[in-house]
Amino acid sequence: MSSHGPTGDELIGIGETAARFGLAGSTLRYWEERGLISPAERRGRWRRYGPRELHRIGLIQLWRDTGLMSLDEIAAVLAGTVRDRTWRSVVLGRLEMIEEQQRRLAAAKEHLEHFLTCPDEHPADNCPVLREMTDVRLARQSA
Repeated sequence: MSSHGPTGDELIGIGETAARFGLAGSTLRYWEERGLISPAERRGRWRRYGPRELHRIGLIQLWRDTGLMSLDEIAAVLAGTVRDRTWRSVVLGRLEMIEEQQRRLAAAKEHLEHFLTCPDEHPADNCPVLREMTDVRLARQSA
């Protein structure tokens, strides 16, 4: 077996598969229950995975960790289309959510950077910029 994974028809068990991805075996079983993966071979309780399944597990982990996708979103992308919702619309929805998070993080960063550089010794009480920020927020909430 190569260090990069099984080749050809080689299959590996759930324990080794889970270890290679830094996952618990229960995670793989849960993903199977959710229909996200299925073993290449199953004999009784024993599950074995090949290159195709390893790729799919890697995609799920990648999308969950770096794409911040939920398992429902991942299931929809893997299925292609679910209830008139295409995988593209799922990905576009996730991108919109990430962009909103980026806007909120940029605003938080700006606020905190100002807080650190405010010349007033007690900026929470006396900073005019922070006072303006809270006044704008209050006006927005009251509207």
